[in-house]
Amino acid sequence: MKPHENTSALILGGTQGLGLAIAERLVADGCSRLVLAARDPVKGEAAASRLGASFVAVDLADHADVIACVNRATVIMGQVNALCIAGASTERGSILDTTPDAFDQMFAVNTKGPFFAIQRVAQLAREAGHPASIVAIQSMVVHCGQSFLAPYSASKAALANITKNAANALRHDRIRVNGINCGWMDTPGEDLIQKKYHGAKEGWLEAAEARQPFGMLVKPHHVAGLASYLLGPQSGVMTGANIDFDQNVNGAYPE
Repeated sequence: MKPHENTSALILGGTQGLGLAIAERLVADGCSRLVLAARDPVKGEAAASRLGASFVAVDLADHADVIACVNRATVIMGQVNALCIAGASTERGSILDTTPDAFDQMFAVNTKGPFFAIQRVAQLAREAGHPASIVAIQSMVVHCGQSFLAPYSASKAALANITKNAANALRHDRIRVNGINCGWMDTPGEDLIQKKYHGAKEGWLEAAEARQPFGMLVKPHHVAGLASYLLGPQSGVMTGANIDFDQNVNGAYPE
């Protein structure tokens, strides 16, 4: 028996990059009830069709839309017993130049939307009396972050706290909540960000990877395996963990 044969999974931000890699891994691990949710219906329908999944359009910045998405996924699959929050905004901004509107938008997408996704999945699981597993994709920036990632770092640090707080509150309902703090990752979204904000040219990835200890950036399929494990029965009673997934060790200094 594959670990996800009894899984009914909703992936927010599941149509590209890490979210799509997690969806692919869940399917490979036996998941046949899967809903992908994101903003782009063209990309979403294509990804869902390829995986034999369903697609629901959602705007993570709109918490009411997020709640409606969870409700819709529950109707489609009968229940949601696995939630992965992979969508996020990574717009740039420092402590000196971030505007109030940019700050609010960042927290709407990265913190408020995920909060109410977790809340609604937990509410429905409690009402139906079934266990559930939730994974929030976070970032190594929860420990500090670069100066140009001030609001992003703050929003992900808040999500890390939400993860642990929810895990504590929901454990007696057999609802597990864990997080993954991803390091610098090779995704199509990162390619766009590097070119938009940092003036990167073609070949930036190869140059960046050559400077890394393991000769590569974090790859989505690496993280997907951990996400599948945390969402499935093999991780047992594990809850409240925010796992660093990176090749640079937090707290280490140059020797």
